[in-house]
Amino acid sequence: MKRALTAIIFAATLVGLLGGCASTRVVESEVNSFARWAPGPPAPGSSYRFERLPSQQQADPSQARLESLAQAALARVGLQHNPQAAGFSVQVSASSQPLLRSRWDGGYPYGSPNIFIGGGSGMGVSSVGVGFGFGFPLGGMDTPMYRREVSIVMRELRSNVAVYETRAVSEEPWLDTDPVLSAMLDAALRGFPVPPAGPRRINVEVKP
Repeated sequence: MKRALTAIIFAATLVGLLGGCASTRVVESEVNSFARWAPGPPAPGSSYRFERLPSQQQADPSQARLESLAQAALARVGLQHNPQAAGFSVQVSASSQPLLRSRWDGGYPYGSPNIFIGGGSGMGVSSVGVGFGFGFPLGGMDTPMYRREVSIVMRELRSNVAVYETRAVSEEPWLDTDPVLSAMLDAALRGFPVPPAGPRRINVEVKP
């Protein structure tokens, strides 16, 4: 009886850990940023306005949604969206591409790992078991990944000189684009206004 109770407690703990993993996600991005402030970085509260490239149609709802996500990310680093009194312009762009790869290309050669928990009773004795196995998807294709990229270019309006450029690239399986793009924008702006030189990997936690 004591052994069965211990197994139940262990299984419940494992389920809780798995549930905790499902409730939060981490978006990993490869980030590269460049700054050329003259005479110096913008003060907190500096204002900006969005500028769109000719390819970014004015009526495109996806661009408006992206700018809304970028506005929130820029506010978190101390910039204010104020087109009427802007000292800077911001161009933001994003792309997303599905990547379908065979499970045999890498990773687990025998399918994806699965953890399963089972319980039962018989002859008046309860039991709980925890197992580990591999699953094989039909067609041999792995879960699709999505390669996403976000880019931010900031210009000083008075001189029309590009003073800040940053880019983040990520490959994740998540279907919900907006939370992932928001995390990538935060990653792209990490270290603003004076980011470290060279490419870096940045993880941002996404909560439900």
